[in-house]
Amino acid sequence: MVFNNIFGLKKLKYAAIMIVCGISIAWGGLTKGIVLDAKNHKPIASAIVTVDGKEYRTNFDGIFSVPSSTNIGVRAIGYERKFYKSSGKIYLKPILPKALYLSSFGATNGKIMSNAKHLIRTTELNAVVIDIKMDRGQVAYKTSNPIANKIGAQKIILFKDLKQYVANLKKEGIYTIARIVSFKDTPYVTAYPQLGVKRSDGALFKDKEGLYWIDPSQKRAWSYIVAIAKESAEAGFDEIQFDYVRFPDRQGLVFSVKNTQQERAKTIGEFLKYARTQLTPYNVFVSADIFGYVCWNEGDLGIGQRVDEIIKHVDYIAPMLYPSGFSTGIPGYRNPVKANYEIVKLTLDKSLQKSGGSPLSYRPWLQSFRDYAFDRRNYGAKEIRDQIRASDDFGSSGWMLWNPRNVYSSAGLSK
Repeated sequence: MVFNNIFGLKKLKYAAIMIVCGISIAWGGLTKGIVLDAKNHKPIASAIVTVDGKEYRTNFDGIFSVPSSTNIGVRAIGYERKFYKSSGKIYLKPILPKALYLSSFGATNGKIMSNAKHLIRTTELNAVVIDIKMDRGQVAYKTSNPIANKIGAQKIILFKDLKQYVANLKKEGIYTIARIVSFKDTPYVTAYPQLGVKRSDGALFKDKEGLYWIDPSQKRAWSYIVAIAKESAEAGFDEIQFDYVRFPDRQGLVFSVKNTQQERAKTIGEFLKYARTQLTPYNVFVSADIFGYVCWNEGDLGIGQRVDEIIKHVDYIAPMLYPSGFSTGIPGYRNPVKANYEIVKLTLDKSLQKSGGSPLSYRPWLQSFRDYAFDRRNYGAKEIRDQIRASDDFGSSGWMLWNPRNVYSSAGLSK
């Protein structure tokens, strides 16, 4: 094998077979490069390099060798994502997304969006999480997906031009996350009841909100969910975040697989693996929201979420660490709204013990709404700052603030 320019565009001049990240490549050209930290110019190990729908990793020295292509994507945990320009060296800037959640309604409301952008300009915030496939199954932009149109998921079109909307955010340096509500989907199950979660008597299951759920083990439904995620990636979002990527938290339900922990956890892992594979050509980050107590429990809480399984298939795990949601507290702290720092920090510590890897693989959801379960306190500057400080002390890849009403202020945020 003869290579030109050790860190330039490199071509394999003679036929050969190489093993790159466990994948055999034969009889073709190779591109070889190095991924470096833009601040300190140190190599980034295990950076993700995507080529023609496949993933590769850089070695300890940040070097990659992949099949030549006009579309090579590069990203890394804790860094930005870029596309390789055949220059040999590629520099990635470190980024810790610090986000606000916005519903589709909030993101397209002038007053709410203006406030969000003001906070991003004047505080440490630098990112937004935006609903794209909503909690009630509606798809918030005009999709070309025939199923969405058939089932009535296009009754509310809020983003007139999603690609332009995302482009405008990116012009302002805002990191963009598309939230995809996965298996809670009334329009889909209404149209395809055979794919819905069933009760033991065979009737369709409805949750406390009166909503239907797709049976996560019905693989026929996966392509629809991921199709919306792919269109979101095409629109330019930096990250696709799957929420409600779980079985319903109700006992006695019937699925197309046995209702056992092994089958539930396997199903959720397989879905995320499928989604990641389908999204690989877009070089987007992939994340999944999980219950906070999943981080503590040795089982799957009956919903199929296990951090040691999910971590295999996503770039970021997003545990929902709202103290109000910890109904019985955590060991040593039985009143969670009086222990905001400890709830976040100890839960993240516990989850990392179970999953291994890096703290940068975590980006928690934090509470920015009034307590509803304990003393009804408002979550102001101290409560919010304590949660942020815990996330920062853990070393997570940023954090996200949740307020379902999209009402935010600078309270608790640094400048």
